[in-house]
Amino acid sequence: MELSNERIKRSFRFRLKRIFNFFLKGLLITLPIYATFYIISSLVKRIDKILELETPGLGFLIVIGGITVIGLIGSSFFLSPIVNLLDELLNKIPFVRTIYSSAKDLIGAFVGEKNKFSKPVLVELAPGVYKPGFITQDDLNDLELPGMMAVYFPHSYAFSGNLFLVENQKVKHFSGSTSAFMKFIVSGGVSDINQPEKDSEV
Repeated sequence: MELSNERIKRSFRFRLKRIFNFFLKGLLITLPIYATFYIISSLVKRIDKILELETPGLGFLIVIGGITVIGLIGSSFFLSPIVNLLDELLNKIPFVRTIYSSAKDLIGAFVGEKNKFSKPVLVELAPGVYKPGFITQDDLNDLELPGMMAVYFPHSYAFSGNLFLVENQKVKHFSGSTSAFMKFIVSGGVSDINQPEKDSEV
């Protein structure tokens, strides 16, 4: 009788463990989908609220369409001089110049032709301790810092980071996928750095 009860308990624990594993598997599937949907949905709702539109998603489509049209205008042979003139004007206005140029350089670092986050590196902070980042300036002679470079270190699980000026010999270049390297940093090291993934070209 005792042996039978022990078998029942073991069988119950085994089934309970399997159910719990199914639950964890379900979390692994549903949470990323929910997080993605929630972020996109929040962005769409915020844009609709700013534009004071009642039709869900209409504001988002208007913004995407408007940005695309502006990009088309900026690429036009006839209208690009006007865009360049506006760019020069904004770069001459005090205070506005600081905000405009900083925002332009930041956006350009991610999606522009001069992508600044294309040189992944590992910087040695202490013997046996490395921090992953991206070179943003190879030469700092203008700052009177020969033999040093600027490295940006993105934060994990955040759209932020820190800039450090480091000695060249402290920098170890990474030859793998740039996008996989960035994902590795943002995920806190959870993502596979060797995951086969083609870098996006803009």
